[in-house]
Amino acid sequence: MEVELLEIRDFLADHAPFDVLSPDLLEVLPHQLVVRYLRRGTAFPPADATAPALYILRSGAVELRNSDGTLSDKLGEGDLYAGLCEADSSVSGVTVEDSLLYLLDCRALASLREASAAFDRQFAADRAERLRRAAAPRPGAGIDVLSLKAADLRHREPVTLDADMTIRQAAQLMSAQRVSSVLVTEGERLAGLITDSDLRHRCLARGLSPDSPARSIMTPDPVTIDGDELLAEALLCMTRMQVHHLPVLIQGRLAGMLTLSDLARHQGSSPVLLATDIQRADGIEALAQICRRLPELQLQLGLANTRPSYIGAAIASITDALTRRLLELAESRLGPAPVPYVWAAGGSQGRQEQTVHSDQDHALIISDDLRDTDREYFAELARFVSDGLNACGFPYCPGNAMASNPQWCQPLQVWHGYFNDWIERPQPKALMHASIFFDLRAIHGEPVLLQSLQEQVLARTRANRIFIAHLTAAALQHRPPLGFFRNFVFIHDGEHDATLDLKRRGLLPIVDLARIYALSEGIDAVNTRERLEAAIATGALGIDLGSSLLDALEFIAGLRIRHQARCLREGHSPDNYLPPDTLSGLERNHLKDAFRLIQSLQATLENRYQAGRFS
Repeated sequence: MEVELLEIRDFLADHAPFDVLSPDLLEVLPHQLVVRYLRRGTAFPPADATAPALYILRSGAVELRNSDGTLSDKLGEGDLYAGLCEADSSVSGVTVEDSLLYLLDCRALASLREASAAFDRQFAADRAERLRRAAAPRPGAGIDVLSLKAADLRHREPVTLDADMTIRQAAQLMSAQRVSSVLVTEGERLAGLITDSDLRHRCLARGLSPDSPARSIMTPDPVTIDGDELLAEALLCMTRMQVHHLPVLIQGRLAGMLTLSDLARHQGSSPVLLATDIQRADGIEALAQICRRLPELQLQLGLANTRPSYIGAAIASITDALTRRLLELAESRLGPAPVPYVWAAGGSQGRQEQTVHSDQDHALIISDDLRDTDREYFAELARFVSDGLNACGFPYCPGNAMASNPQWCQPLQVWHGYFNDWIERPQPKALMHASIFFDLRAIHGEPVLLQSLQEQVLARTRANRIFIAHLTAAALQHRPPLGFFRNFVFIHDGEHDATLDLKRRGLLPIVDLARIYALSEGIDAVNTRERLEAAIATGALGIDLGSSLLDALEFIAGLRIRHQARCLREGHSPDNYLPPDTLSGLERNHLKDAFRLIQSLQATLENRYQAGRFS
């Protein structure tokens, strides 16, 4: 094959939908193409075209417009125009750069679709569908055990014991069945759970008679999981609740038991084990030693093809456990808190979208019963926790958005004043605070303090269109790194030259969009995925566009996780700066689709809110 034809073949092989063609079909295809060069300003499709064709843009740029003159689409490298093959004459355009195109006769296209079912499906799929496929777990990258259902891994029928039976009978049953736990029932109802640990600590250590009722040492109303829930949810539940046994229910009835050992056998590194070790640690040095295992955990979860959303939630759950343990250690040194408080995490930890070595973002919301003499207690508490997090690999926030800053260690009434001021007078600094403190989640203490604050905040934001307009304007500062004609816009500085910032220019725009929907619709979720799903449920975000945005979120987060895995394997600290040459041609195209989708939604919100921004 001639060099020119080889180049065309390789180009097609890197772009959907031609990437799914068999080698034989791909070898023949370049011979069927007509090459056209159109100067800037040429009508598109060209008036002198001899036959209807599929247009494949090799280089350059084309603007397509509807019959009323409004912009319909912009085509860049690798894009297709098949309107003439689909009898679509309502769209016409013009080349806005010198452009090189490949033309495939519509009859040849029809033959190609008949010859390859995979190509036919891919050709029929729009950008949203291609992005959805790209966001799905990658075959061959490892088995994503956490995408299985809880019912799939329950290893045996439930071992149950009537609540009126004795502790001795419970121990005998567990020994005979060779299990580490038994479910306690009252008729058809699950009443409790007894584990080996309960026998040791609640019976033997206390000198309780083994003939006492089993219910006297059981954990009443244990946390359960539905059999249809993913194992990822089971793992997160175990991590958050610090439990090692989860009864599995199917249609409300006991169906089995899922244990940490079951998960460990199939998954290896486990967030639950780290959280358990954290809970047992007796000081900051021990905690720091445990947290050195976090990068390896993230690496193993990534290699196991675990969905990025679950990796983010797992890392956040471990940070939650670390924060709680530090607060417990602080209280053991300082004594009980003089008044109720809640420690709340913001930023990526608050949204449960964290990766290792993330900066700290947190706040202390204290009861209004706080006295001036109590302030030093909470200042010392906050310093201890913030210093402990830093020692464990979570660096101080560069903007000092931490509870150790007296500004963010205040009674509830002051926090109400902060939020009211930010909403009523949305200055740039206030909008910067919004990106952290509108994403707060309770970690330790009295959650009702944060809940009451968030309820009033959402009532205010939902009714304040001017604030939402300002928030939208601030969010539009975070544009995807995509030029006007689908070219990547790279960072240009010494350390990260010619890279893409996947966090600030990829994920953050989606996070911002989700926050706007949440605050404008009164949605109390703080997790980005949950916010978008809630916006779809309320009708504020169309189901097709919303689903595509969820796919874009998962795809970009997946690229980030894989990039950080490469950093960890090479002995570097994980970062967010992706060299584009590490992407395949298909990944580059999918990433452009994702960025293009974000741009489209940003434009929609800009049009919705900016016209009446100051009215």
